[in-house]
Amino acid sequence: MGVIYLIIVGAAAGFLATRLMKIEADIPTTMLIGIVGGLVGGFLLRALISVMGWLSGFVGAVLGALLIIWLWQKYGPKR
Repeated sequence: MGVIYLIIVGAAAGFLATRLMKIEADIPTTMLIGIVGGLVGGFLLRALISVMGWLSGFVGAVLGALLIIWLWQKYGPKR
């Protein structure tokens, strides 16, 4: 159940993050960004999750995905 939750929240967070950062990415890339961002955000906001519940997990996933997109745009392959 945890993996399914991670994929669903990660996909939603990746979608929201790609829209906020105004980049076009295919579905697998969007999901990957969201899942990696969810892991990063979940790690950084673990204390907030314990205090505020699942919504902070989503916020952490979106923030983590935004960080991943920013790093990708700054240090990733140039087009």
